[in-house]
Amino acid sequence: MPKKEKVGTVVSNKMEKTIVVAVAEKHPHPKYGKIQNKTVKFKAHDEQNECHEGDLVRIVESRPYSKDKNWRLAAVLERVQEV
Repeated sequence: MPKKEKVGTVVSNKMEKTIVVAVAEKHPHPKYGKIQNKTVKFKAHDEQNECHEGDLVRIVESRPYSKDKNWRLAAVLERVQEV
C-alpha cells in the first residue's frame, strides 16, 4: 500500500524538530452538495528544523514519532519571503 501524501502550509514551527501543517480540503455537503472548506492540522517531523511559518510543504505518512506525530517532512515546495 502506498504511503499517503499531503500538501499544506506550515502554521507553526515553535517546537523542536516538529512543524504543524494545515491541509485545506474541499468536499461537498452530504445533503445539499455545497462545497465546504475543511482545514485539518497535522504534526510532522522536521529533522533539520528547516521550515518556517508560511512555507508550502509536502508531508508523507510515516512511523509514529510520538503520540500525535505520524507524518514527516518530504519536501519544501515553496519558501516564504523573509522580510
